Amino acid sequence: MLRATLTLLAGGALAQAMPLLLGPWIARLYTPAEFGLFSLWWQVAANVAAVGCLRYEFALPLARSPADARALLALCLRVALAVLLAAVLLAAALGLLRPVAERPLWAWLPLAAAVGMASQTLTLWAVRGERHRAQALARVVQWGGAPVVQVALGLAAAGVAGLMAGPLLAGVAACLVLAWPAPEGGWRGLWQVPAADWRAQARQHADFPRYNAPHAFVSALQDTLALAVLAWAIGGEAGVAAAGIWALVLRYLKAPATLVGGAVSQVLYPRLTAVSSPQAAQALVRRMLGLLGLLGALLALALMLVGSWLFTWLLGPDWAASGPLVRALALYIGLHFVAAPLSVVPMALGGQRWALRMAVAGQVLFVAALLVGVHLGGLAGAGWAVSAAMALYFGWFFAVLATGTMPR
Repeated sequence: MLRATLTLLAGGALAQAMPLLLGPWIARLYTPAEFGLFSLWWQVAANVAAVGCLRYEFALPLARSPADARALLALCLRVALAVLLAAVLLAAALGLLRPVAERPLWAWLPLAAAVGMASQTLTLWAVRGERHRAQALARVVQWGGAPVVQVALGLAAAGVAGLMAGPLLAGVAACLVLAWPAPEGGWRGLWQVPAADWRAQARQHADFPRYNAPHAFVSALQDTLALAVLAWAIGGEAGVAAAGIWALVLRYLKAPATLVGGAVSQVLYPRLTAVSSPQAAQALVRRMLGLLGLLGALLALALMLVGSWLFTWLLGPDWAASGPLVRALALYIGLHFVAAPLSVVPMALGGQRWALRMAVAGQVLFVAALLVGVHLGGLAGAGWAVSAAMALYFGWFFAVLATGTMPR
């Protein structure tokens, strides 16, 4: 497990280096308002992609045989096409409601959703095959390539379209890395899988669309709602700019959780599904909770001490509000760092129904805290309120995992 985790961490570290290094340049090529507009529209696509296959792709590591895995892929393909059609209709409807100048942004929605769905499914296909090097390379291509494209298009004054094109093109390249080796019969052969086979897989893994898909959608909705609430509560271009500052700060602050969380969870998930007893699974979860807790505390302390100064210096005068926001969000980021890798525990141990209830409660608490905080103290006030509220939420989540009292 350690070797696999280190392989994914190495790839993730290289992938995260490019956004972190190029972030200050991107902040000077694009205004906070442009970044806010991009972030709002991109998050809508992320919400669609999060449930694009109804989370059936997360059943791939559980498939008992190559034939079952192939049937699951065939099921994912059919569900994804239906969701993509819905995304096209949504983009068309929303485009009609927007000013003519903003309509091209909605045209990106189906493309971004399609790339997100494909990337997620192919990543789980690689997880099933324990192709950790391919996963690491895909991370470098996807996360590292996006800011490179954004910088290049920013120099060409591409505006919001440049921000949109970066992750889209990088995502396509990552999918090409993950698509090899293909399942037996090739990717086109998935259309020849008998309906009885993929329907049987749909019934066998019905808990994923029933519980995990709403959970994933609610989790992705958190970022979308945060940006929308800030833009609405502050109002006008200042509100869109505040959403852009929030989005860029969270991109930086969540990078450690994305790096470590993605690597650990992709190794932890198949390990938990293969443990010999509930006691062994519980021991593994506790070890991970202790290690991640220590690292999360160090991260939060560092952000409290130097985060405000560092962000103000890195991003430039147009992003001055980022400094106080970083300090306000330090506690939340430390807790999120611990929780991100452990999100696969309910999936692996049959607690998806409980995880869904927790996610809904967490979303309500998050949005309520954000509304109260922005009303009382603006952007920084929203950060302090979110940190306080989510400390209660994550505290309960960690207590349940540590004590092994998660409802099944």
